[in-house]
Amino acid sequence: MAGQRNYLLGYGERLTTPVEIRRGGGPKTAPYSLDEARSRVARMVQRTASALSELPEKACPDEQAVVSMTLHPEYYAKSHFPSSFLRSADLRVLGSRPCVLQPERCSRDREPAKAPTTEFFVAGERSSFGRLGDEVEHWTSGSAGFSQLPAIERVSLPSAEGRIQPIENRAGRIPLELVIHASEQSQDRFILRGLQEYLRDLDLALDLDRTFFAGNLCFLRLRAKARQLVEIARFAFLRVVREMPRLRMDTLPPPKASSASSAISWPSQDVLDSTLRVAVLDGGLQTTSLLRSWTRVVDAPGVSATDPKHLVHGEKVTSALLFGSINPANVPRPLCRVDHFRVLDVNSINDRFELYEVLERIKSILEQGNYEFVNLSIGPILPVEDDDVHAWTSVLDEYLSDGRCLMSVAAGNTGQAPNDPVVQRWRIQVPADCVNGLTVGACDHASGDWARATYSSKGPGRSPGIVKPDLVAHGGSPAELFWVSDPRTPGKVLGAWGTSYAAPSALRSGLAIRARFGSVLSPLVIKALLIHCTERDAQPLSEVGWGRLPSDLDQLVICPDDCVRVVYQDEITPAHSKRIPMPLPLGGMSGMVRISATFCFATPVNPEHPSTYTKSGLSVYFRPDREKFRDEDAIHPATVPFFKPSALDSMGQPLRSDALKWETCLHGRLNKRASSLNGPVFDIHYNARSEGRSTSQAKKIRYALVLSVHAPRVKNLYDRVLRTYRNRLQPLVPVLEIPIRSTAS
Repeated sequence: MAGQRNYLLGYGERLTTPVEIRRGGGPKTAPYSLDEARSRVARMVQRTASALSELPEKACPDEQAVVSMTLHPEYYAKSHFPSSFLRSADLRVLGSRPCVLQPERCSRDREPAKAPTTEFFVAGERSSFGRLGDEVEHWTSGSAGFSQLPAIERVSLPSAEGRIQPIENRAGRIPLELVIHASEQSQDRFILRGLQEYLRDLDLALDLDRTFFAGNLCFLRLRAKARQLVEIARFAFLRVVREMPRLRMDTLPPPKASSASSAISWPSQDVLDSTLRVAVLDGGLQTTSLLRSWTRVVDAPGVSATDPKHLVHGEKVTSALLFGSINPANVPRPLCRVDHFRVLDVNSINDRFELYEVLERIKSILEQGNYEFVNLSIGPILPVEDDDVHAWTSVLDEYLSDGRCLMSVAAGNTGQAPNDPVVQRWRIQVPADCVNGLTVGACDHASGDWARATYSSKGPGRSPGIVKPDLVAHGGSPAELFWVSDPRTPGKVLGAWGTSYAAPSALRSGLAIRARFGSVLSPLVIKALLIHCTERDAQPLSEVGWGRLPSDLDQLVICPDDCVRVVYQDEITPAHSKRIPMPLPLGGMSGMVRISATFCFATPVNPEHPSTYTKSGLSVYFRPDREKFRDEDAIHPATVPFFKPSALDSMGQPLRSDALKWETCLHGRLNKRASSLNGPVFDIHYNARSEGRSTSQAKKIRYALVLSVHAPRVKNLYDRVLRTYRNRLQPLVPVLEIPIRSTAS
């Protein structure tokens, strides 16, 4: 039919079937004999016990202490976790962090080389470490934990100096952030009481009424002098001490010529979709703001008087969400109403200790569970750290862990910071490292030739979550400003730039998809769709993530005749597998075929275990030909790499060999001859872990897959696939026609 549009095909989950995938390998060759391992571990524990005895008594509350236990790089898999060893020694795991080390020896006489592994923090009574060192020497094959000794490469007492992050301003009483291994459970109260007493002896006052917990970590505020840092860091349960970061908003200088002379022609119609539940967490709107016609402004609990700078930022962010980059002569009709929560006040920027008050307000709003779409363009001035997760990040990830909300998070504006290899200020800013959100950086042009906007903070993120930002959207540049409602001159537009505006503009694209098709598409599959349709060309993965979001929204939801795009949205149970067929037409195809796939899933997290931060993972296997097997004993067809670890090499981070399975977003493309595709499928297996080890307590997770097949020599591919799967796949039917672009035309 002339003028017919080939919309996305939905309900791909109807094609999936359960499948059993046998997992596991043969016996492991140890780098050390059991006798060697016993001798090594005994010596290391004895030295550690001696170092523990030299700590001040009050640095070890209730005679409890924390030591570091690092695994051999060959033993990082969750199945190799030395649980029996820890139980036999009456030790408990408090947390972990990733590290890179060169082991003393490798298995099969391989040359030792630096490799990624995991450092665990384990706690117990000081006396128990002394006993353990003596007892291990006499362990035999019948001793619990004896067989796990080769997994332990290093045991030591963390140094006080190693717990101190670089401090810029060392004058006077420095505002500090202390991160303690302690949960808010009653059994950990002795740790905070002990810290309070220990600091009292240093003439330092700790206010335990102002604490913030995230997982099994406690974040505290303290003022101290630089000369006191080492003594503070000797406290046994301290994980890290750093200068308290400031709160960031718009840190860029404004464009020089930024005002347009023409007035805005505001739309007179109501919003397109009044059912969408959307929140902005920012600085508020002025009472004279014209955006209040479509915005409900709410003061968050505990917020005090406003600050003019925050109101300006809040107006520009809200404008970007409502209209994208504004063309004054043709302002689009708003997609929806917005609830703007004012979480900033006069103290938020100047008082560093207000950082957690702001987070507490954000947490209280999110816990109401009223919003499927949220934008956050504020956060601490703090680049992502590879060995620690901040409270801001973990709070957002926990809220987003059920996959029911799409949150856009601004990547930060530090992309032009000096290339300091230690602090790395150019990296994405907390909480843009959250794995369950959509981290948005900025590019310099909305269409045509483009690059990362020079100010936009860069990747990599932490692994898991190494590809950050997830994508980039137009955020303004000297060559092409981003136009927003002028907070100081209502009725005019103001040129701006920053990831603060790229993030809500990208979320607006997701809102347009939701408004167009209704609730048939979940926030999780919308996230996958936005990432799936990015264009990267030759841009570095570490700078622009998976690529630039298209400015034309039709590119996300309409297929050319020679292409078909299918969305799958489903759940999967721990330790189970599913087979996902790739829909191809009956009668075969010809020529080359380009396959694109994007998997996204939501997961609970372990804030105290950054190296194993995600509790859920998907192993993905692509099987292009159902009749080709590796050998005659194989149960399933042979696999071909689709999501390749080598694709992440440009991120410049040492990655574990199993890193891909724990990434919450996988995006890849593969070119295959049509003749090589015979009943192709993706098999997925759900891996579950907690604190770096296997667990039987995990729950189902939601996942989304967007799968595209493009065959240039098959001009009617879309119609043929639709006919082949007419009883199962269906074109998504728009409930609203939305003739808009994600940015100004």
